[in-house]
Amino acid sequence: MNHPTPAIVAQSAVRPLPRWALLLLCLAYAVPGFVGRAPWRSDDMASFGYMRELALGHTSWLHPLLAGLPGDGDGLLHYWLGAWAIQALGGWLPLDLAARVPFIALLLLTLSATWYGVYYLARGPGAQPVAFAFGGEAQPADYARAMADGGLLALIACLGLAQLSHETTGYLTQLASTALLFYAGAALPWRMAWPLLAGLIGLLGLVLSGAPSIAVLLGLGCAWLVWHSHGPTLRTRATALALMLAVTLLAALLAQQLDLWRWRIVRVDGPWEWQSLVRLLTWFSWPAWPLALWTLWRWRQLIASRHWHRHLWLPLWFALVTLGATLATRPANRALLLSLPALAALAAFALPTLKRSIAALIDWFTLLFFSISAIAIWVVWLSVQTGWPAKPAANVAKLAPGYVSTFSVLPFAVALVATLAWCLLVAWRTARNRPAIWKSLVLPAGGATLGWLLLMTLWLPILDYGRSLAPQVAGVRAVITERQGCVAAYGLSRAQVAALMYHGELPMVDLPRLAQCDWLVADPDASPSVVTLLPPGQWTEVAIVSRPTDRNDRLLVLHRRDDGR
Repeated sequence: MNHPTPAIVAQSAVRPLPRWALLLLCLAYAVPGFVGRAPWRSDDMASFGYMRELALGHTSWLHPLLAGLPGDGDGLLHYWLGAWAIQALGGWLPLDLAARVPFIALLLLTLSATWYGVYYLARGPGAQPVAFAFGGEAQPADYARAMADGGLLALIACLGLAQLSHETTGYLTQLASTALLFYAGAALPWRMAWPLLAGLIGLLGLVLSGAPSIAVLLGLGCAWLVWHSHGPTLRTRATALALMLAVTLLAALLAQQLDLWRWRIVRVDGPWEWQSLVRLLTWFSWPAWPLALWTLWRWRQLIASRHWHRHLWLPLWFALVTLGATLATRPANRALLLSLPALAALAAFALPTLKRSIAALIDWFTLLFFSISAIAIWVVWLSVQTGWPAKPAANVAKLAPGYVSTFSVLPFAVALVATLAWCLLVAWRTARNRPAIWKSLVLPAGGATLGWLLLMTLWLPILDYGRSLAPQVAGVRAVITERQGCVAAYGLSRAQVAALMYHGELPMVDLPRLAQCDWLVADPDASPSVVTLLPPGQWTEVAIVSRPTDRNDRLLVLHRRDDGR
């Protein structure tokens, strides 16, 4: 017998995940990583530097500069959000923590928008499970809630989401904007007001985050699928189509007005780069991508039919656009991050068709992987704190020379509670419980949250020491004995300049203003060498300061001779 859909789901299988448990899981995933750490090197530190300059009124809001360096080209929205938060909360919170507050909200917004997007996709007529001859099949609303729970768990379980979603960069604003647009495409035209507002914010957010091309492509795809919706009247579909096209056109015009169109298409050169992309695609979206492929296989008849079933085509379109951007632009992980809500939605629709053996394989693999990872994190922490076992502490001392371990009660208590919760979750999953359609993704999501939370509590001081530029900047500040006037920068990255300004409280300027400064901080490996650019006999090398965890990352400090003016 040929069923119109491969989903065969009984009412007993669509019990919703308890709301309190889902909320705690989201908070446990979203908050750690934003609280208690210094800005990390590279994009996180650089973005904070621009936010601070904007908040202090030292640069233009449309063309922000950091010691003469323009932004990274990933739009302006994340700078604005962080700067507004610093202005509003800087009097009560440290500036770096204040800048992260809106990004916590953006990550929670991403999780919420993904849940509602999957919910409305599952309410569509093509997504409904088979009706039983004597009743007992899942009711539409209950089925949609259970599928949305599964989609949210799949998103949290994705390994690549953790770090990039906890940095104050344009990556997170793009992700949240994509999730809002995904929700809009799923809910229109069944709902009009909120989805249209979400679509408008999502499209404008993508444009202001430096991704106008992706915004237009996703907006046009949403409009096409809204027009081909099954159920709403022709007038309703036409209205929703016109409004969606108008919003997309507005986003394109805004990008044109602000000169935000940038073509970053690159060619994949050589087998090594292809291998790197394959590795990225494999681990970054695990375990969503295998389930997404299973969905495409099991629902292939509906995909190949003449009907545009939105629960399949909407996430497939989002995934294809973002995967295309992953192959054609750099950095590839930024574009791949935007595919995670769509891949999570496709993964959710694999749940009604999973065989028991596949579900058991997922459970056992996840249980072993995350349990072993948690044990390793605890063992290393115990070794650093007590010296036993000795080998992990010796490895940490070798990788992070100069690090002094500290003990804090609150992070330890949080890590202990999270580990106990994992044990209870494992016990619940392995017990004989009534079936729930989302059960196969509970351990992956719980394990990913546990691993991230343990890293951001037990290992946070070590990671902060290794990933922060504060220790290196402290060494630079120690040798700059006179802090009157300015300090020139040459060959430094945006993150290094921002760290010197924030951690070192040094008034950094660009090299053209060197004549006004008595101090110069340069990259000794920059080309051409800074020595060839300086007047001979006027500057003296004071010190070369290395980053403790990377001796190749060095800063050269020079001082103008007293007779050099």
